[in-house]
Amino acid sequence: MTSPGTASISLDGGQRWRAFWVCVSVAALTILDLSKVNVALPSIEKALGAGSTQLQIVVSGYVLMFGLALVPFGRLGDQRSRKALFLVGLSLFLVTSVVCALAPTIEVLIAARLVQGLAAGIQMPQVLGTIQQIFVGKERGRAFGLFGATIGVATAIGPTFGGLMIAVGGVQDGWRWIFWINVPLCALVIAGVLGLLPRTRRSTPGRLQLDPVGLVLLAFTIVTLMWPFLFTTGAPTDDPRRWWSLVLFVVFVTAFTWWERRYAASGRSPLVPFSLFSISSFRNGTLVVTTYFTAIPAMFLLTTLFLQIGIGTEPVFAGMVSIGFAVASAITAWFGGSLVARLGRPLVVGGLIVVLVSVVALAIVAYTVPAGVVEYAMAGVMVLAGAGAGFVVAPNQTLTLAEIPTREGGLAGSVGQLGQRVGTAVGTAIGLSLFYSTVYREKDGGGDALAVFHDAYAYGMVAVGVFLGIALLIGVIDLGARRRAAQD
Repeated sequence: MTSPGTASISLDGGQRWRAFWVCVSVAALTILDLSKVNVALPSIEKALGAGSTQLQIVVSGYVLMFGLALVPFGRLGDQRSRKALFLVGLSLFLVTSVVCALAPTIEVLIAARLVQGLAAGIQMPQVLGTIQQIFVGKERGRAFGLFGATIGVATAIGPTFGGLMIAVGGVQDGWRWIFWINVPLCALVIAGVLGLLPRTRRSTPGRLQLDPVGLVLLAFTIVTLMWPFLFTTGAPTDDPRRWWSLVLFVVFVTAFTWWERRYAASGRSPLVPFSLFSISSFRNGTLVVTTYFTAIPAMFLLTTLFLQIGIGTEPVFAGMVSIGFAVASAITAWFGGSLVARLGRPLVVGGLIVVLVSVVALAIVAYTVPAGVVEYAMAGVMVLAGAGAGFVVAPNQTLTLAEIPTREGGLAGSVGQLGQRVGTAVGTAIGLSLFYSTVYREKDGGGDALAVFHDAYAYGMVAVGVFLGIALLIGVIDLGARRRAAQD
C-alpha cells in the first residue's frame, strides 16, 4: 500500500493535530444532526401536525442536500481555501439551526433542514481533504482511526442526545432544543477554525474548474435517484408513481458519464474523474462504505422506532440503547486505525462479520426477550455491534484513500461521502417502508399489538442484514484481489 505525499506547506505535529481536532469537531456536528433528529419525529408530528411524508423529508431532505453539495464543494476545496469554506458552511449551519428551532410550521422546518443539509455538505469534504492532506503513513491511519471513532460516537449517541433534549424541553417543544443546541456548538467550532486551523495549502492561481454542465447533470442524477426514497414511508398513501423517477435517473447518469468522459478527453478537469474508479482500493472501499451506511443508520432508526412505538419506551431511554455502540466503536476505531497498516482489508471484513451477527441477534432479542427488559438486552447487543463497527469505517477510509493523490483528497473523500449519504437515504427509506407497511398490513388483523411490531422490526432488519451482507461480499472480493496481486 503506497501513500502519496503530504501537503506542500509543512506543518509540525502540534499544528497537524490541532487542525485534526477542529476537523473532527466539524464532522461530529454535521453527523450528529443526521441521527439526533430521528428520535424527535413523533414530537414534531404532534407539535406541527406533520404527515408521514413531511417527517420523512425532515430527515431525508437533509441527506439529499448534504449529498448534492459534496462533490462540487470537494472540488472547490481542492482548488481554493478549505478554511474559508469551513467558515461559510458553519455560519450557514448556525443560521439554519436557528430557523429550525423557531419554525412555526412544518413547511418552514423542511425548508430550513434542506439548507442546513447544504451547509453540512459544504463542510464535510473539507474535513476529509484536510486530514488526507496533512497526514501520511501510519499517522494517517491513526488520524482516520480517531475520525472514525468520532463519527461512530456521533452517529450512535445522536438518538440519546436528541431524547435528552426532548426530556429537558418537554414533549411539545423539546424537539426545538435539538436545534438550539447547535448554536453554541457552532460558535465554538467557528472559534476553533479561526484560531486553530492553519492554512494547509497555497492559493491556486487561475480560474476555477468546476465543470458547470457536469455539476447540473450530477445534481439531476442524485435527485432522481433519491427522490422515490425520500417519499417512501410505508403508508398506504405512498404514490407508486414516484418510482418512475428511477427511469430519469438512468437517463441522467448516462448523460453525466458521457459528458464527464468527453470533458476529460478535451484536456479539462471533470467534476468526477472516472480514473479514480480505476484504482481498485478506492472503488471497492467506496462500495463497501456505501452499502455499510445503507444498513447502519436504518438499524438505529428501526431500533428507536421499535422501542418508542412498539414498547412505549421514553425517547431518551430509547436513544440510550445505542450508547454502548458509541463507546465500543470509539475504542475499536482507535485500535483499528493503528492496526490497518498491518492487517489491511481482513480487519474490515472481520468487523463486518461482527456487525452482521449483531443485527441477527437484535432481531432475535426483539422476539424472545420480554418487553420490560428488552431495552437492556438490545443495549448489550449494541456493544457487540459497535465493537465490529469500529473496525469498519476508519480502516476502510484509510484503505480507500491510500492511493489517492493529496491534491484530489477533498474530491475523493466527497465521492465516498456521497455514497454514504445516498446509502443512508435509501436504507432508511427501505427500512421505514418495511416497518410501517408491516404495521399497516397486520394491525387490522386483530392480533397482538406487540407481535405486529415484532414482525415490523424483523422485516426492517432483514433489509439491514442484506445490505451488510453485500458490504461483506465486496470486502471479501477486494481481499481476494489484494492477495492475488501480492502473489503476482
